[in-house]
Formats: sequence, structure tokens, C-alpha cells
Amino acid sequence: MTVDRDKHSGAVSHFLDLARGIVPPMHPAGRPFVLGAAVATLLLRRLSRRAGVVGGLLTAWVAWFFREPARTTPTRPGIAVAPADGTVSHVVEAVPPAELGLGATPMTRISVFLSVFDVHVQRVPVTGAVRQVSYRPGKFLSADLDKASEDNERNAVWLTTEEGHDVVVVQIAGLVARRIVCDVAEGDRVAAGRTYGLIRFGSRVDLYVPRGSRVLVEAGQRTIGGETVLADLPEV
Repeated sequence: MTVDRDKHSGAVSHFLDLARGIVPPMHPAGRPFVLGAAVATLLLRRLSRRAGVVGGLLTAWVAWFFREPARTTPTRPGIAVAPADGTVSHVVEAVPPAELGLGATPMTRISVFLSVFDVHVQRVPVTGAVRQVSYRPGKFLSADLDKASEDNERNAVWLTTEEGHDVVVVQIAGLVARRIVCDVAEGDRVAAGRTYGLIRFGSRVDLYVPRGSRVLVEAGQRTIGGETVLADLPEV
């Protein structure tokens, strides 16, 4: 009897492990939205079964939007990983956000556009220290436009790697995005691949790396946040 009970317990545990691997956890910022959608669904269900089904599907989509899947970040030194899931829209030379006070020397900017179907949490691109976090209000142009980097609402994080490189990652609000969440502050020590923020709904993330970095992606290429290596940083 004990053997059967142990086998049953082992089977349930195995099933739960498989479920966790398939259904990713949710970022905490999404819980109020999912709860609100679930309550609305219950109210709609009282009025109409069809409306309840639509509400249930919407609730499931909201939960899926705020997913935070586990990622395996490369440990090779001297690299910058993708801060977000999405599509590389631009690779250009550009001056980093003025509010950081890094001067007018251009850096290499790699822009990743996130559609509403992409994972919307942002991940730290390098291991190091947070030097500065600066939020700037702005417009809500379509995030795939190049001028969105200058005109749109944004939150810039300046990082210094363990090797001494300055790297900047910028969360940029998009056409329907109206909220940028950033969970790091000046002085924090951070590890590459760690989740540090979120943008709701549809957006863009810019990564600035030092000139002389070897960029490993091109416009049109898909990225996986925390896993895809975007650039090899210059040797110190």
C-alpha cells in the first residue's frame, strides 16, 4: 500500500514539474490585471454565457501577456545579452540618453521591438552595478519608429560591468504602452539575465554598448531575453 502511495505521489510531482515547465510563472505586476479580468469575467458570466467565455479568454490572454519564463543566461565573460524578447529593428551609432550625462560620444545602439505577443519583462544585459536610473516622460509614438528612442516616454538604466564597460538599457513606451515598471535602483548589484522591469503593452528596448563592440545580430532577427547574445564587448 505504501509503495502504491509513493508511486502516486511521484507521478503527481512529475506532472506538476512538467506543468511548471510548460506554463511560465507570472510577473507580480500582472496580478492586479488578471484579478480584475477574472472578476469582470464572473460578472459577465451572470449576464451571458457567451460573454463569460469571451471574458475567460481575455483573462487567459492577460495572464499570458505577463508571463515571466525561466531563462538560461550564457556565462561567458565580456558579452551583452538581449534585454527583451522581440525583433531587432535597428543597429546604429547613437548618443545615449542625455539625462544620464554620458556625453555626446556615440555608442552602438541595438533596438529590440516587442509586439503584444512577446514576453514583456525586461532582463539585465550584463553583470555589474547600476550607476543611474533616469525616467523621462514623452510621447507614445509607434515603438518601431527610429525616432521613438528620442521622443517617447522612457526609462534609462546606466550599468557598469565588472570589467569597467558602460552599458545602457532603455525601456521605451510604445503606441499603446502607458506604464513602465523598473525594479532596480542606483547602487544595486545585478546579474545578467535577471528580470528588472516590465512595459505594458507593446514597446521597445534599446541597448547601448561601447563602440568597438562586435554586434552579433542584425535587423529582423528574433531575440530571446536573457539568452540571445547581442554583442561581444571590447577587450579591456
